[in-house]
Amino acid sequence: MTERAEPAPQQDGDQPIVFIVDDDASIRRALTNLFESVGLKVEAFGSALQLLHAKPPEVPSCLVLDIRLPGTSGLDLQSDLAKANIHTPIIFITGHGDIPMTVRAMKSGAIDFLTKPVRDQDILDAVQAAIERDRKRRELNRTVSTVRSRFESLSSRERDVLSLVTSGLMNKQVAAQLGLAEITVKIYRGQIMRKMGAKSLADLVRMSEALGIGANKPDAQT
Repeated sequence: MTERAEPAPQQDGDQPIVFIVDDDASIRRALTNLFESVGLKVEAFGSALQLLHAKPPEVPSCLVLDIRLPGTSGLDLQSDLAKANIHTPIIFITGHGDIPMTVRAMKSGAIDFLTKPVRDQDILDAVQAAIERDRKRRELNRTVSTVRSRFESLSSRERDVLSLVTSGLMNKQVAAQLGLAEITVKIYRGQIMRKMGAKSLADLVRMSEALGIGANKPDAQT
């Protein structure tokens, strides 16, 4: 490791974690010291299996992963994590990188692919970018979870109205399609706005997009 970086500012809220998986104890120690020097929490493992037995992180995090490991390789671990629905950003490090390996890692979602010996600033920059990406992903997931919970509180008819309103139809058109009076659609629309916590139609559209709700043509109900 070379070119020691200046410490980064401390993060607000829960402290991010950097996971390290490398079978070389000296590399694990060097990386641990580097990341701790800039205020990051570190958990280091000597094998992929050890990481798989650890509890998935509940705070923004990233994984610095040696691509060539005894037993389960770094690429295999990347695949195993994806199958387990664990989306911790991965930064691969290797002393034996080649183009096909790099392409496979990046196509599978790796953040970066660095060759040993790694410059301190390069890996710190990659780690900070990975943690920030994970933080944004977690924030988005929390937002979607909240919106989904609100959506599930809607009645079947309110969901019908929401789908049509957010597809761009006017109240009169929604009423005609659902076989309702226009005033009834307006009442439903007000209830939807309140339950979803939306301040405008634009808010409703964004929420619908976040949930993947598309327009449909529900059967008329009374």
